[in-house]
Amino acid sequence: MTARAIIQIAALLGALGVGIGAFGAHGLRPMLEASGRFDTFETAVRYQFYHALALLAVGILLQAKPEMRELGTVSWMWLIGVILFSGSLYTLCFTGITKLGAVAPIGGLALIAGWIALLWAARQL
Repeated sequence: MTARAIIQIAALLGALGVGIGAFGAHGLRPMLEASGRFDTFETAVRYQFYHALALLAVGILLQAKPEMRELGTVSWMWLIGVILFSGSLYTLCFTGITKLGAVAPIGGLALIAGWIALLWAARQL
C-alpha cells in the first residue's frame, strides 16, 4: 500500500468516524440507549478513530521512509481490523444480531497484529 493510499484511508476513516459518531450521539442516542448499545457504539467509534490517527502517522512515516515496506502490512491489518471490529459493533448496534459480536474479536486480533507488525517494521528505524 502506498503512503498516499494510507493517508487517504486514514482521512476517510476519520471523516466517517466524525459522521458516524455525531449521528450516533445526536440522532441515534435514544435508540442506542434503549437497546443498551450506546457504550458499544462509542467503543466502535473510538477504535475507528484511534486507528485512523495511527494510519495517518504510518502514512506520513512511509512517505519519509519508503524503504519501510512492512508499513503496508501494518496498514492492511489495521484497515481489516477496523472493518471487522468497528463494523461488527456498528452492525450489532443497529440490527441487534448478537452473533455479530463474534466477529469483533477477529477484528481485534487484526488490530493487534497491525501493532505487532509496526513493532517489527520499527527495527528499520
